[in-house]
Amino acid sequence: MTPVRDGMAQEIRTFDAVLDPARGQGLLTALELMRTDAARGARLDFNLIQRWQQAVLATPGPPPLRSLPAFAKGGRERYGIAPDTRTRLDACLAQSTKDAPRPLPLTARAARAFLDVCFFHPFDDGNARSALLTLLFVLAREGVALDNVRLLRRVSFHADDPQDALILTRSIDLHLRETRRRTTHPTP
Repeated sequence: MTPVRDGMAQEIRTFDAVLDPARGQGLLTALELMRTDAARGARLDFNLIQRWQQAVLATPGPPPLRSLPAFAKGGRERYGIAPDTRTRLDACLAQSTKDAPRPLPLTARAARAFLDVCFFHPFDDGNARSALLTLLFVLAREGVALDNVRLLRRVSFHADDPQDALILTRSIDLHLRETRRRTTHPTP
């Protein structure tokens, strides 16, 4: 499904690029990398996200998996680190495909991948942007794009709250239905 407008690119241009033009450019570059990877059916894992994150943060090399505990939401959330963090992250991300054992519906898989990146918090910086790119990758890999992502970026979700996972899944589903509606019945 090709929406009437590119919701993520629009969001980057009207939000990220306004905050910081370099941030906007890095995210647009990462968006193109993500879409290319989705089109070729790439396997979602830390290495793939790390490549996008290099563009997001405009770093000279791939940003490493963080090595210390991380904190978010003003210190209210703490993300530990263990020797098997990367292995566990990759195992979780592998469940984002429709051919995974016991696959979930597409919107639930996209929400799960988003929350996995949030929960593992793999990088020192830019994890929310990485999580959104991951969500969009899961959709794009199955030929789905959204014409609006604003609420997905403006609402905060807690990775360890089962209700938030349901709310995020419903939100993605709503965004998808609205994109389909506007694609099928565009307003003049």
